[in-house]
Amino acid sequence: MTGTGDVTGIGDVTGIGDEPFITAVKPLVDAMGGEMLPLDQAGEDDVVLTWEGADVVAVRLPQLADSLDHILAALERKQGKPLAELDRKAKQEVVRILEARGAFSVRHGVETVASALGVSRFTVYNYLNREKEA
Repeated sequence: MTGTGDVTGIGDVTGIGDEPFITAVKPLVDAMGGEMLPLDQAGEDDVVLTWEGADVVAVRLPQLADSLDHILAALERKQGKPLAELDRKAKQEVVRILEARGAFSVRHGVETVASALGVSRFTVYNYLNREKEA
């Protein structure tokens, strides 16, 4: 079951009483690009969420590079069009948001962002420098 799928499958696995909790945390898991799993499928690196003293569901967090792709896709959905079609000011704002979220600490982050924005790496670095000067 992925973080973008229907939560009823998780509710069926963990018990009907847990459905409100799963419904409540699903937007956060989706925003992170995580995956909700039944407890018996949890690995040692997964995060087990507890509600009212009982383990309810496991969350598998994405790899950093996958997170960047997920963040870019979410920004594109929010903008309502491909990031490459944004004007310069909007692209600068996207770079500001991505920097605040740590996107440029990911290996090849600048290249990935430049490609999504339809600009050069040099342009992304200029946007970043401009932000630091402001």
